[in-house]
Amino acid sequence: MMRFCPQCATPLEERPFEGKPRPTCPSCGYIVFIDPKVAATVLIERAGMVLLARRAIDPGRGLWCFPGGYVDFGEAPEVAAIRECREETGLAIEQIDLLDVSFNGRVIVITYVAQAPGEAVPIAADDADMVGWFAPDDLPPLAFETMHQAIALWQGRK
Repeated sequence: MMRFCPQCATPLEERPFEGKPRPTCPSCGYIVFIDPKVAATVLIERAGMVLLARRAIDPGRGLWCFPGGYVDFGEAPEVAAIRECREETGLAIEQIDLLDVSFNGRVIVITYVAQAPGEAVPIAADDADMVGWFAPDDLPPLAFETMHQAIALWQGRK
């Protein structure tokens, strides 16, 4: 949590603003808003199977998830999803469609769906140590609850 004003370095105080206590600078009036992070993920499908990456980092180390990650400041979520997919699997996804937007209390997760490009073989990289194709009814342990909702939505679209 921020303790000093980023504008004038005065120690922050809790003050009510719009019905909530917020860190506020008593000197210059700066108000700190703690905003959720935004993550973009891609459910990549091929022949009824879903591509998952095993996480090599926390949170969720050793568990499986869609390729994805945080959206950088100034980056469009769909661009982040494509970038993260390339970084974690080596796959160059071109066409993605919005599948789901969910919130886990801390992160807004935007999930896209895409077809795997041709016969390209995914290779684990970045913060994934393994990738694999899984049938929706035979999934490994998933890292994030939001994925269950996205998979159910994807199955309902078929």
